Amino acid sequence: MRDARRAAAAAVGLWTISLPLGLSGCGRDAGGFTPSGQPAGWDDGVRLSSAPDLNADPSIVEVDLEARLADFNFVPGGPTAAWTYNGLLPGPMIRAQVGNRVIVHFKNSLPEATTIHWHGLRIPAAMDGMPDLSQPPIAPGGSFDYDFVVPDASTFWYHPHADAAAQVGFGLYAPFIVDDPAEPQGLGDEVVMVLSDIAVNDDGTLQSPTASGDLGTLFGREGNIFLVNGQIRPTLKARPGLPQRWRLINAAKSRYFQLSMAGHSFVRIGGDGGLMTAPVTVAQPVLAPAERADLIVVPQGEPGSDVVVQWLPFDRGFGATSEPIQDLFVVHLEGTPVATPPMPDVHRDIAPLPIDGATQVPIALTVDNPAPLELGINGVAFKNAAPLMANVGDTEVWTVTNTFEFAHPFHMHGFFFQVLTNDDPPVPVAPLEWKDTVNIPVNGTVKFVVRYDDRPGMWMFHCHILDHAEAGMMGTLMLMEPP
Repeated sequence: MRDARRAAAAAVGLWTISLPLGLSGCGRDAGGFTPSGQPAGWDDGVRLSSAPDLNADPSIVEVDLEARLADFNFVPGGPTAAWTYNGLLPGPMIRAQVGNRVIVHFKNSLPEATTIHWHGLRIPAAMDGMPDLSQPPIAPGGSFDYDFVVPDASTFWYHPHADAAAQVGFGLYAPFIVDDPAEPQGLGDEVVMVLSDIAVNDDGTLQSPTASGDLGTLFGREGNIFLVNGQIRPTLKARPGLPQRWRLINAAKSRYFQLSMAGHSFVRIGGDGGLMTAPVTVAQPVLAPAERADLIVVPQGEPGSDVVVQWLPFDRGFGATSEPIQDLFVVHLEGTPVATPPMPDVHRDIAPLPIDGATQVPIALTVDNPAPLELGINGVAFKNAAPLMANVGDTEVWTVTNTFEFAHPFHMHGFFFQVLTNDDPPVPVAPLEWKDTVNIPVNGTVKFVVRYDDRPGMWMFHCHILDHAEAGMMGTLMLMEPP
């Protein structure tokens, strides 16, 4: 019964050095530190709200979501009426375990039709949130129940797919975490951070989603205010020497996030589709729009000092590196430094998908018309494109070629893929991982292999610079049962 509501277990499922904590920031000892050793209130400045679970069955996560406007203060000139889920920016985090059934009772209180796309989740096509393909658009005042089982552990997120460039840009996005109890413990205290931006005028009003016309669409509109979990330059506390696990989501509609933390490097253990086969050390991780990164970081420095995590310009095309470096958030160091414990063995067995006999699928990302601007795939804009055809059980190798001077994050709905080298024959890029979004560099080519499991229906693929998708850089795949 939905009226038999219980408070959210919050279920942040932290893995710490000594023992798992049920709630971030709880169980603080008299010395001002958590049992794992982090400063008391270490994540207060960035902690996300969770959607209350309405179902007492531990195998079911059932939540209410409402898309509605809410005011936020980003600039001195006046409040910003952002578009939100449940009045929060980002929206509430949904957290489940592998195999859980998730039920979302969604109501649209926005002035426009919308849907929810569950980015990265391998769920039935009918639940994918594509207006007119998997479901009718949800009109203002309307509602829709999403109901699916989550098969994979990873860092996912959700956002609209109706007028997506505008609606995501206005603030509609939120994290969706699926845990696997079998994953290794001892990776550090966990924090989920949604990286985004928002375009706001001096008086606080939202900038037009069509600002600068075709030029703005071609470049991909970026916000003028950087946000981390909806906050401007928030503070995260850390004990020097103690690892933290940062689950990062790039929810910006166009902006790439290249991160720098002076004097530190990161150990990337996973991304879009969960853990990789082996960890890899990275100095300045880059997240294209819609990508995720699962990072271990060990903050170091003098107690009482601050280390700033900064956004660095990333060369995604003409003029993209002219913006100055920006502060994203501050890591404030508290407490006597401790010796860093050895990192647990973090690996995952992923078998390479065989490519012998795979169907070759060439994909070119194209400018189809300069004025009015029309983008496309294989020279055809989405409104004129016929779907690609495939059968359940097929294996395909996609070769995605970028034909012009802007990078494109390429996203496939509903399925994970493995990125391949451009060798002849291609081999999986190491360390092996499952992806749903991959960056296609300027004038570059990326190959990946995908196998279609038994979820027939119409599926989307598109550039995740959402201005590009809305301008026509989208396509569909019709997946059918074998004859």
